[in-house]
Amino acid sequence: MTEHRLEIVAQPEDIDELGHVNNAVWVRWIQELATAHWHSIAPSEYIERYIWVVTRHEIDYRGNVVAGEKVTGRTWISDPPKGARFWRNVSFAGADGKLKVSAKTNWAIIDQKSGRPVRVPQTLADLFLPPE
Repeated sequence: MTEHRLEIVAQPEDIDELGHVNNAVWVRWIQELATAHWHSIAPSEYIERYIWVVTRHEIDYRGNVVAGEKVTGRTWISDPPKGARFWRNVSFAGADGKLKVSAKTNWAIIDQKSGRPVRVPQTLADLFLPPE
């Protein structure tokens, strides 16, 4: 599995009226983690040619994070794409190792020139999928 990790420290502006990280911030962090994974693996010619858009998020909130607390985000692709889309797995754990948020997000690949979805090229998918 080609996994990517990102450490994030919750900032005061990330906190909602309940005193913990706002749900919208978790969505932003999911996108930042996915984008970092894309840029860490994809060759520049793919980055220049394609862009990814989210089509669905399924998020489970399992614990709270307060300002100044660090979380480690992990993301990986476990299954081959279907046409233009694939599911991305995401988890965020606190410094104590306890799961705070888990998610599955569905992404579609878009050709930047045409602005239209395209089938995920197998050579690209292979870069992100676990070895067989």
